Amino acid sequence: MEEFLGFERPKGEVGIRNKIAVISSVVCVNHVAEQISRQVENSVAITHPLGCGQFGPDFSYTLRTLTGLGKNPNIYGTIVVGLGCENMTSKLIGRQIKRTKKPIEHFDVQEIRGGTKGAIEKGINLGKKMAKEAKEMKREPFDFSHLILGLECGGSDSISGITANPAVGIISDEIVEMGGTSILPEFTEWIGTERLLMKRSNDNNVAEKIKTTIDTFLKSTMKLRIDFRGIQPTPGNIEGGLTTIEEKSLGTIAKAGKAPIQGIIEYSEAPKGNGLWLMVEPGLDVESMTGLAAAGAQIIIMTTGRGSPCGNPVSPVIKICGNPKTCDWMASNIDIDASTMITENKTVENIATNLWDKLKKTCNGEQTYAEILGFKDIAIWRCTAAPFQIFQ
Repeated sequence: MEEFLGFERPKGEVGIRNKIAVISSVVCVNHVAEQISRQVENSVAITHPLGCGQFGPDFSYTLRTLTGLGKNPNIYGTIVVGLGCENMTSKLIGRQIKRTKKPIEHFDVQEIRGGTKGAIEKGINLGKKMAKEAKEMKREPFDFSHLILGLECGGSDSISGITANPAVGIISDEIVEMGGTSILPEFTEWIGTERLLMKRSNDNNVAEKIKTTIDTFLKSTMKLRIDFRGIQPTPGNIEGGLTTIEEKSLGTIAKAGKAPIQGIIEYSEAPKGNGLWLMVEPGLDVESMTGLAAAGAQIIIMTTGRGSPCGNPVSPVIKICGNPKTCDWMASNIDIDASTMITENKTVENIATNLWDKLKKTCNGEQTYAEILGFKDIAIWRCTAAPFQIFQ
């Protein structure tokens, strides 16, 4: 049985990293969170421009995303820093993360004598204590049923859909076959392939939800006098050789292999079981990977044809590319070179074998290029605009 070495969490989940998260509940204290993180070993600052005066779906999405990032198995413990007058309070976020039974602390700058300086000092003291505890943990062997894999693509070209993406699909199927979980986001890039996804649905309700999700979105944009099908592919996609949204979508869903689809989850929502799940998210790279990490994905594989440097502070991101020029030009960003399918007549199975080896090494602690280069990008999807009120 295939295994990886990870860190067991109190409720049985398994992390492949053992980080301390310092989360700002509101934009006003981003600097405080960053200053704390800089002084705490193996910590990451999770900051954002939101948290003040949010309401409705935007409030729910931001809350679920921030708490989900703290709940991610790659996080040992979390410190939530608030200001004290926002509605996205540190206490609210901390209370939800506490359900994981992992170490959690929260406080507000307005309640600390000394303001910013006092808050930074308090956060550093709490963080150093957590970091010391985390350092005492040892990796243990676990099977891949404990893994949640996030699937992502960005800067796609005409080569991606026949090289890197199918190789990722093989890995996704392997994880599912081992009892693990895989998540495909980017619902705007399912357009034109709805019938293919519906045929793979676990039941009729899932199939109908796929159709309804796309239909509702397209009708909503039409009411704004926008034909979304004229926006995709993007200028970069077109320059890379993609000609239609259907062609782009076929490449997108190739990342999800052939496994049955268990259901659709909302942005940053945790899957309701093992297997392959679809996530509603509009295909924005950083927002998408933030949502995947918040949903519990311990690792993300990102395919890119034209090249992308972005990463995630919580979940390592493996980059795979099938374009020979990009693999050469952006070699310091690409973990797996799938262009050998073109230059050396390698098969998609050969590439998948290399990718599986990299995935296992990454689960065991080997860093990806995005980690080595320090990319820790966070963006939270805002969905108040009418076209995106899919589930409201």
